[in-house]
Amino acid sequence: MNRLVPPMSSLSLKLPTAGGGLETYRLAASRTFPAKLEGTLNRVAFSAAHVVADPRADVDPWLTAAVDWDRTIAFREHVWDLGLGVAEAMDTAQRGMGLDWKTSLELIRRSVSAAKAKGNALVFSGAGTDHLAVQDARTLDDVIRAYEEQIAAIEKVGGRIILMCSRALAKLGRSPDDYAKVYGRVLSQVREPVIIHWLGDMFDPALAGYWGTSDLDKAMDTAVAIINAHAGKVDGVKVSLLDKQREIDMRRRLDPRVKMYTGDDFNYAELIAGDEQGFSHALLGIFDAIAPAASYALSRLAAGDEVGFHDVLGPTVPLSRHIFKAPTRFYKTGIVFMAYLNGHQDHFTMIGGQESTRSTLHLAELFRLADAAGLLANPELATRRMKTVLATRGVES
Repeated sequence: MNRLVPPMSSLSLKLPTAGGGLETYRLAASRTFPAKLEGTLNRVAFSAAHVVADPRADVDPWLTAAVDWDRTIAFREHVWDLGLGVAEAMDTAQRGMGLDWKTSLELIRRSVSAAKAKGNALVFSGAGTDHLAVQDARTLDDVIRAYEEQIAAIEKVGGRIILMCSRALAKLGRSPDDYAKVYGRVLSQVREPVIIHWLGDMFDPALAGYWGTSDLDKAMDTAVAIINAHAGKVDGVKVSLLDKQREIDMRRRLDPRVKMYTGDDFNYAELIAGDEQGFSHALLGIFDAIAPAASYALSRLAAGDEVGFHDVLGPTVPLSRHIFKAPTRFYKTGIVFMAYLNGHQDHFTMIGGQESTRSTLHLAELFRLADAAGLLANPELATRRMKTVLATRGVES
């Protein structure tokens, strides 16, 4: 189970290649990871979870979010069984790319209820300002009121808060003082400590210049100052800049009470392992796609087996870098494709028609990398489903 280069299996299929041809690809022997957490964890680890679309709903998928609630909640129960927390209604759930605030709140309500039924499983939920159209945001007080409305709604259903970045604030905020005003007002009112989310513009171009500047060094100065000034109200900060060194620099500057949650889907393995000065916890979209491997790797780390941790998690990094390659905002397509390959849903349909945002070649390479990392839970099923998708895209496999 812990071999870096597994032997080949008898399964094969034809996959498209960059030159326009086809190659016969033979699958590696699969790894088997536990379906539930074995042991304990010494890192707090969240999976930002996707939503399962309802492909039979009579809606215009570009305009209306139709969710298969049963499958969506079942996936969260799968994540909780593995000892991971759920970061709910975040960008992985297509928040702001198909999932509106009304549907997000229903998702949060159902998820919080399911978590309580699971014995108070860990779930934090995204609060932002996305019900406020950016063009309608005139003042910073408009932004504050929008945050307050979503926070109140989530707290009313018993949820904990992830304070998401605001496109409206990115438009209006011109200085560190503007951000200090908004975050200071909002944080002063939350019931329980929140996770602050710093999402880079590679994930959402509308967030360019967040913290009042395009200079990332100055932006970090502002973010750290605000977070440390309100450390009693901040559980942690999730940084999604895909910049390993900036994350390390920031975590070393945080108040000791504040956790760093890596959101770096390119370098998470080494950031979670840490160094002599500290480590990062995790809040990652890629953990949706690799949850069983992530759970097992983290349990090995907690048991003092760092070699085993890297042996399992290291091979997942090339897949993650592929899924999150530019344009990074389209990574959700790869996340949902992995859920389809692994049997968590019966179709490759996404809210907003987002299954179309990645090419057939991209999906073929995803299949190769997932197989190489031992992430295809049922290789026979995954192979059949890969062939089905290829056929719908005109590739006979």
